[in-house]
Amino acid sequence: MSASTAAGPLHTFDTAIDRRIDALRGHRIVDVTFYTLTALADHSILWMLIAGVQALSARSRRRALLTIAALGLESVLVNGVVKSVFHRDRPIDRDHPHPLGLRYPRTSSFPSGHASAAFAAAMLLGRTPAQRRSLLPLAGAVALSRIYVRIHHTSDVLGGIAVGLAYGTFARRLIEHLEPGDARRGRRRG
Repeated sequence: MSASTAAGPLHTFDTAIDRRIDALRGHRIVDVTFYTLTALADHSILWMLIAGVQALSARSRRRALLTIAALGLESVLVNGVVKSVFHRDRPIDRDHPHPLGLRYPRTSSFPSGHASAAFAAAMLLGRTPAQRRSLLPLAGAVALSRIYVRIHHTSDVLGGIAVGLAYGTFARRLIEHLEPGDARRGRRRG
């Protein structure tokens, strides 16, 4: 994607969603919530903290360490490799700083690394389908925060969600395959 995609159906879609979100912008509590979420998820800090807490449990230490490695690899792949293929401008106005101050990413807007990491984390951190589903609202809130703070277009976030779900599912299955047999059987019962 290049700046030339600014016209057409994708631009119309992104603009329509952004206008709807505009109604929420400027409300202090909503601003603080979304800016805080986006900052906590920067560099996958939020997801690494959750994985670190899991690593404190002797039962899940190996899996948690593999999950941390998988989350790190996801970041390298999405932010280093995938984004280098695309050259999409971000919806940021550098002349008007964000009210709560965020760093301005210098990489392509597509796909959203925060959305990708959030949904990959939801797939990786939950040991059971119910645990994974319980992480999806937090992942969704982080993804939405990227549109709210105007760092990403909606289509960037949707692309990031797709990448994160695919990567997270693949990585989780690989980690499960690497688990000892007893751990795999216990996970299926849960």
